[in-house]
Amino acid sequence: MSRSNHRRSLTADDWADAALDAVAESGVEAVAVERIARALGVTKGSFYWHFANRGALLDAALKRWERQQTEDVIARAEREQDPRNRIHRLFRNADGSKRAGQLYLAFAAGANDPLVGPVIKRVNNRRIGFMVDCYSAMGLGPGEARQRAVLAYSVYLGTLQMRRDAPETIPAGPEFEDYMDYVSMTLIPGFVPERQRESGQKTG
Repeated sequence: MSRSNHRRSLTADDWADAALDAVAESGVEAVAVERIARALGVTKGSFYWHFANRGALLDAALKRWERQQTEDVIARAEREQDPRNRIHRLFRNADGSKRAGQLYLAFAAGANDPLVGPVIKRVNNRRIGFMVDCYSAMGLGPGEARQRAVLAYSVYLGTLQMRRDAPETIPAGPEFEDYMDYVSMTLIPGFVPERQRESGQKTG
């Protein structure tokens, strides 16, 4: 494939993903056209097939991050009928990888940017609001539902930071499954892990 054809084959999402890689590695300031073009192995001219300027690229990257890490995760959790299972599914589906932590913390650190700040605020409110709705559906009052949602979200953000700064402290493999069940049992009133429910049905 010629260099010209390679340029044309790159999509706007390819550029947005490369911008997210740059943010995860070095922060919001790393979203620079020349730097990302080099990472993709193309010239700056390729950039202008898709974006008018650096701000348009950052906006696209933010929208992609918001959709993948918030809206898509919530959509999967909403498939559960029981509000307890919805919160548990949210915990399980949320990307707790090191890169996810790097991205969130980098965007949070760059919240003074006029493009970044509103998105971080919207993401935080959306995630907490979803959990408030779930806790309310369990019969909790508005105050307690809000408090529990904020507590649960603080655990999630803490896990992201530990993934980034102390990855060796986070369980892996089957131990991570046990850890997530324990987190849910601690934060969700009346939650019983699926494995325990299945075990109870077999013994019953």
